[in-house]
Amino acid sequence: MVSLGALSDIELIGLMKAGEQRALAEIFERYWSRLLAVALNRLDNLEEAEECVQDVFLKLWNLRENLELKYTLATYLAAATRYRVMDLLDTQYRKQMNLVPLDNQDFYLNHYETADARLLEKELLDRIEAAVRQLPEKCRIVYRMSREDGTPNKAIAAELGISEKMVEAHLSRAIKGLRDNLTLVLPPILLLVANLPVKK
Repeated sequence: MVSLGALSDIELIGLMKAGEQRALAEIFERYWSRLLAVALNRLDNLEEAEECVQDVFLKLWNLRENLELKYTLATYLAAATRYRVMDLLDTQYRKQMNLVPLDNQDFYLNHYETADARLLEKELLDRIEAAVRQLPEKCRIVYRMSREDGTPNKAIAAELGISEKMVEAHLSRAIKGLRDNLTLVLPPILLLVANLPVKK
């Protein structure tokens, strides 16, 4: 059985649309830890955070046939996780206050399509793009291949003729540069949505 690890996010989405469950499993492995970090940042409960991320992947599978991404898969999944967290927190608050629950179970996905959410996402992406352009050339190339195209480190190393260790070094340098740049203008939650670790 052919490994899917070398495929790009776009190729995996194509396979997933065709009903290939292994493609979803590969996306799950690729993004699980990042999305869990996003959920844990707000929920502070590992079990709830894990359930939240599982819900996002389940929804991704259920919507696969009509899935059209405006940006990268990483951005879509992070935003979906963030709004699923908002939905859970809203539900918890309404239970505590004995308020009427929301009828729309797709609250977080509907909010993802609101004008405010799109403006927030656009601002975030614009700032990230500006920061990426300031990276050294090799760091910028490696970052785009990894984070924007979803290319595995091994494939990046082969294409650029460098070792995987060097790919990891360039990625670490790129992420540190972006984090330092964006920390000045973005709150911690948006750094996590951008898949950048918050500076301690």
